[in-house]
Amino acid sequence: MSEEISCSNCKALCCRLEVRLIDDADELIPVELTEQVESLYYAMKREEDGWCIALNRETMLCTIYEKRPFLCREYEVGDYDCINERKKFQHLFP
Repeated sequence: MSEEISCSNCKALCCRLEVRLIDDADELIPVELTEQVESLYYAMKREEDGWCIALNRETMLCTIYEKRPFLCREYEVGDYDCINERKKFQHLFP
């Protein structure tokens, strides 16, 4: 039986997803952390290895948690999307 999924034991796998900025509140995110994607929309920048630029790699916590994008606020730990992403990236964390 696997342990219960929580943000503290997940290794921030959701921080490897593309996060589009779609809400007016997303305008509070510092512009240097965002990028325009194919002239279509804005998203959070990601590091070369795919991690969100706002992720502190030592603590694996969001550095802009109080102002994180709408999609990040709506992402639910342990829901269908979360479980599927964990399966996709779990090989990164033996």
